[in-house]
Amino acid sequence: MSSYKHLLVALDLSEESTEVLLKAKTMASLYNAKLSAIHIVEPLAFAYGGDVPLDMSEAQKTIEEQATKRLRSLLDSNGLSDTAAYINVGQTSTEIHAQAKEINSDLIVVGSHGRHGLALIFGSTANGVLHGAEIDVLAIRV
Repeated sequence: MSSYKHLLVALDLSEESTEVLLKAKTMASLYNAKLSAIHIVEPLAFAYGGDVPLDMSEAQKTIEEQATKRLRSLLDSNGLSDTAAYINVGQTSTEIHAQAKEINSDLIVVGSHGRHGLALIFGSTANGVLHGAEIDVLAIRV
């Protein structure tokens, strides 16, 4: 088995994200690999089906800015200040695959959550990431 060179950890920014991040950090350390992090913001148009005749660009921008701050804070507080961080907008599993390909990642690390709140949504995303991936996927049970 060859060693991994570049891990991409996908974080939903829930409370369990720290556990997923720390396991990804350990894996990167074991393989002496680069670690990058990603969070996906779904467009507000997805939530409202595009049927609401409102300009939501400012709200979308605010959500993206808050996600960027939260992701950066999570990385910094876990000793990963130099880690590349990506905030992408779109469908979660598609964006994770695209980012992994763009940065030549050879392992995607995702959390597999329980069945409550936003964790339920990300749980199905972990399955989507696994089944659509061209590279290895490690699902961390949290």
